[in-house]
Amino acid sequence: MMHFRYLIVFCFCLAIKAMAQENTRPNIVYILADDMGIGDASCYNSDAAFTTPNIDRLASEGLKFTDAHTSSAVCTPTRYGILTGRYNWRSELKNGVLGGFSAPLISNERLTVGDYLQEAGYHTAFVGKWHLGWDWSFKQEYEHINNLNKILEVDYTQPIQNGPNDRGFIYSYGISSSLDIPPYVYLENDRVTALPDRRTVNADEKGFWRDGPTGSDFDHTLTLSHLTEKAVSYIDRQASSADPFFLYFALPAPHTPILPLTEFMGKSNSNMYGDFMLQVDDVVGQIIGALEEKGVLENTMIIFTSDNGCSPRADYPELAQVGHDPSNGWRGHKADIYEGGHRVPFLVHWPEKIAAGGTSDQLICTTDLMATAAEMLGKPLPENAGEDSFSFFPTLMQGNSDSERTSIVHHSIEGRFAIRRGDWKLICWPGSGGWTEPLTRNGLEDLPDFQLYNLATDPGEENNLVDRYPERVEDLKQELITLIKMGRSTPGPKQKNDGPEIWDQVSWAYP
Repeated sequence: MMHFRYLIVFCFCLAIKAMAQENTRPNIVYILADDMGIGDASCYNSDAAFTTPNIDRLASEGLKFTDAHTSSAVCTPTRYGILTGRYNWRSELKNGVLGGFSAPLISNERLTVGDYLQEAGYHTAFVGKWHLGWDWSFKQEYEHINNLNKILEVDYTQPIQNGPNDRGFIYSYGISSSLDIPPYVYLENDRVTALPDRRTVNADEKGFWRDGPTGSDFDHTLTLSHLTEKAVSYIDRQASSADPFFLYFALPAPHTPILPLTEFMGKSNSNMYGDFMLQVDDVVGQIIGALEEKGVLENTMIIFTSDNGCSPRADYPELAQVGHDPSNGWRGHKADIYEGGHRVPFLVHWPEKIAAGGTSDQLICTTDLMATAAEMLGKPLPENAGEDSFSFFPTLMQGNSDSERTSIVHHSIEGRFAIRRGDWKLICWPGSGGWTEPLTRNGLEDLPDFQLYNLATDPGEENNLVDRYPERVEDLKQELITLIKMGRSTPGPKQKNDGPEIWDQVSWAYP
């Protein structure tokens, strides 16, 4: 009888544990803006020319991170890091971005956060801008398929291979690349929704997109609205399910073409980019509203961030005339190794678990989603997955600023490196590595090989301390080389980077 009682107690404890684990499985909605600066959210920028009430709501009711960074200063590599928990430069892509016809960057063997969450019982969906490559059915063989301006012949009647549905997502709806890179067709679960029937081009500076084949159901101006409708429809379908869902909603905005709807034109007190940002904020409001209407907002973790800093296409001088700085005082913008290239807004909203109105200065990276989900669900990652992913789950639960992440590696569009530890940042290149002066093509011979900044005293990265602290320069350089050689920055066995080894690129001599 006594053993039977113990058995009952044991089973009861297991049931309680199972219930607790079930209750920690929130829905997850990851909203990724495209080319939005940290200063474009008014909850980060008190001097913003416009107000973003829906994004601000996520901050006032959730947790705002003030030291969050993308793994790269441009689109494709950051998206790779989000889904794999791995620094982008460990992949085959060492610089630049993919095109609309590019092959898949994420290998078949690589675990994604979508795969992981599916295994944990989640229904998973991708809606929006993929920009990680997939296999089109080409009508002929091509040697070079990454050219953003080259049109390749595709049999659009055939399904794609190795797209989102083969990389962890049960449902997918979106476009292959940026809204200014062809082809301009929607794909739903591997198939084009409407065949291209024309070629379109817009040469306007802000409304720019490249010439390319365009589906009969495709309208650049309505793309953001259309994708939002698909995201809301997915929430409506899945909200009543017993299983939690993960929605990766990758917006194509405020990236070019900057095409705000008429209802937002002139509303930002700035320019068309500011108007487009108001539309992005409205999209966030629609997602919040859909979750609220379905009664699942309380137990949904909404993460809102951007894939890199604001693009110069937003017209910084024009915005400056109304006192608006998308980089919020940080140096540089999209593509750069400077802070404006990769320091982004990062908000987490989960009313059931996260205290409202919190702020954290913990250093985090967009690679950290996978480890955070793993700790939340109590399901460890394999040794060869999430190699650069550190959990910020304790911060969400207790506001604890202590993290296993003690450093972070930054990467620019040219493939230039920087490493950050504490307040110190070492840039292993004389210039921006991107689109801000000093530019590589203008000659950097008269500048120091490295740049060392203390961000606590010099957030504008203006005072290069490389000559004053040579030991610190060497320590940070060697740490970076070690992290590259190890194939991981998290604890665990050494892993192999894809493609050619790049540790020797941590020098001025790299072409």
